[in-house]
Amino acid sequence: MIEISEATTVDDELVEAFGRLIPQLSRSNPAPDAAALSAIVESDASTILVARDDGRIVGSMTLAIFRIPTGVRAWIEDVVVDETARGQGIGRLLNERALEIARHAGATTVDLTSRPSREAANRLYRRIGFVERDTNVYRYSVD
Repeated sequence: MIEISEATTVDDELVEAFGRLIPQLSRSNPAPDAAALSAIVESDASTILVARDDGRIVGSMTLAIFRIPTGVRAWIEDVVVDETARGQGIGRLLNERALEIARHAGATTVDLTSRPSREAANRLYRRIGFVERDTNVYRYSVD
């Protein structure tokens, strides 16, 4: 049975899980170390959700919730399910829990982005009820 929970502490298990999961999501970004994970876990603006199958972390996502002049917004980032556990509904469970948390926090919208090449993820987001927006997404690299 899959269990979804919030990461409230950083331990060797969480660091190891991110060391295994993040390379499956992005080859260009290193996995966060314990200090980086602690900063996320301790932040009031972000929540790390983890999915466990038989006690082992097999997926994660980060939910950011923030207030702007037009209301409370939420953003889902870095959704990843271990390649050995895909196809079991773990991504759906992570997203549903994130939407529940965002709703409880008073968010009026929840946004996310997904590369077109992530076809299964994009199908999932549409099935859950996410609607593709007609907008431009811009990025500025600060470094």
